[in-house]
Amino acid sequence: MELLSLSAVELGAAIREGRTTAVEAVEAVFARIEKLEGTLHCYITLDKKRALDNAVRVQKKIEAKELQGPLAGVPVAMKDNLSTEGMLTTCASKILKNYIPSYSAQAVLQLEKAGAILIGKTNMDEFAMGSTTETSAYGVTRNPHNPEHVPGGSSGGSAAAVAAGECFFALGSDTGGSVRQPASYCGVVGMKPTYGTVSRYGLVAYGSSLDQIGPLCKNVEDCAAVMEIIAAFDEKDSTQIARKDTDFTSALIRDVKGMRIGIPRAYMGENPQARMGKNPEIYREKSAQGLDTEVRDAVWKAAELLRSQGAVVEEFDLDLVEYAIPAYYTIASAEASSNLERFDGVKYGLRAQAQGLHQMYKKTRSQGFGPEVKRRIMLGSYVLSSGYYDAYYLKALRVKAMLKQAFDRAFAAYDCILGPVAPSTAPKLGESLSDPIKMYLGDIYTIAVNLAGLPGISIPCGMDGKGLPIGLQLIGDCFQEKKLLRAAYTYEQRRNELLVGEG
Repeated sequence: MELLSLSAVELGAAIREGRTTAVEAVEAVFARIEKLEGTLHCYITLDKKRALDNAVRVQKKIEAKELQGPLAGVPVAMKDNLSTEGMLTTCASKILKNYIPSYSAQAVLQLEKAGAILIGKTNMDEFAMGSTTETSAYGVTRNPHNPEHVPGGSSGGSAAAVAAGECFFALGSDTGGSVRQPASYCGVVGMKPTYGTVSRYGLVAYGSSLDQIGPLCKNVEDCAAVMEIIAAFDEKDSTQIARKDTDFTSALIRDVKGMRIGIPRAYMGENPQARMGKNPEIYREKSAQGLDTEVRDAVWKAAELLRSQGAVVEEFDLDLVEYAIPAYYTIASAEASSNLERFDGVKYGLRAQAQGLHQMYKKTRSQGFGPEVKRRIMLGSYVLSSGYYDAYYLKALRVKAMLKQAFDRAFAAYDCILGPVAPSTAPKLGESLSDPIKMYLGDIYTIAVNLAGLPGISIPCGMDGKGLPIGLQLIGDCFQEKKLLRAAYTYEQRRNELLVGEG
């Protein structure tokens, strides 16, 4: 049995049935890490001794029937902005290079309680600010499908680790697409839950009204299993909602008959039928300005597959999509400038040597933060400043409310919204950082989900001509993760059958 080819749920079953052990699973993962990590750099911190000690302890509990959950004994990785007691938590920033928390994030505690084994902390964009995992102070992460390309971000290390077999599943955080976009680029499944579903306690905040922790997994079944564990209610997070419908694995039903799926025209542009008979060179030229042709075709093909399974698929107009990016970056930067105020060299983290308190503040923040973080702090401070607060920040909040109303109208007619995750497949290393505005525009399909507090899921739906994965995004109404999981599971199962048939 090749352990690394198993999904997280399959591995958990194999451990419970005595076909393998938690210790063997951890050793297999670390052997894989030793082989690939020098190229991919998915991790900032690894702790093999801690992982093996925990594996021995968990294995005994499994054999004693004290732990029988689906993920008991399964190795997991955490994005490095999730606090882990006794393990370095840097947020990929120099300013936290020596920070070891005295507590763990609630999502981490829930998984450890369920018997999952933490192996390390994954690389990310600094303080989750970026879309490529290139703004990390500890070096770039590379895409397992082609190391010359980025894995996406900001949860790029988690997505790459899952795709490369360097863990069986991972957690990331999604502020504007930071779970779904790297999942798309790396060919794995990534889910952003409804805001308030997963406790943010212990997650180092970027944009507090937008952040949500979500899983990155090998398939939809793993995603549902992880969600059931991390969605437990936590009184320490005042923004979390006590939900009673968190039995997400019950939604793994292969049936979308009668499900209404809408495709926003603004997301897709011309449809395949509309462009039939047109000059393909002209079409390619038009596509180059926005959505890549291969991505568009793969998403339309996925829509047709769901239609073939009984779903009702049609196009519709979604208002205000063009205002999502400026509204998002105004709100997120404003909240970031406030949240990052606490990193001043006084209580923890980096402290620069300087004469006087104010000089110490300045030198610590100048030396500790990278260029992208400084850019967003300055933008956030500007839009919150006197004279600009009403013109920018309050206006962005009004757009956010109007965008939520537009989605409410859409979900009155549809069960799910279907579209791309990103306009293109993973760019080459260095391409996005040279043009930050282009990098921000790459979030066009994901950020509206965070502004409206909705759930979204990214599922692999094809490969481009360069062998890079393409992701399909399904968006649901608030607290409708089960509909998303059912549609995603149906699509995944049917697509796998077709791929086997082609093989």
